[in-house]
Amino acid sequence: MGWSWPARFPLVQFPNPPLILALLASAASRGTEGDLHRYCRGVFYVAMTVWAYEEASAGVNWFRRLLGCGFLLYLALAIGRALVG
Repeated sequence: MGWSWPARFPLVQFPNPPLILALLASAASRGTEGDLHRYCRGVFYVAMTVWAYEEASAGVNWFRRLLGCGFLLYLALAIGRALVG
């Protein structure tokens, strides 16, 4: 495992590849419009879903698993809102 804090009960960890991709896609979507903006948002949602699933299913402790479940719920609601509205 990479860097984490605190070492005995990690609340914060060095970002894994899906989270890094999600953060980059989110930053890119803020400076774009049209199709490129929608593509970047799509990459953000997919990458965050992968990250959240990994945390929910294999997080290092109960806090990280709960964090993954919370983000999965948030993403389901956000995607549902986007599809309806």
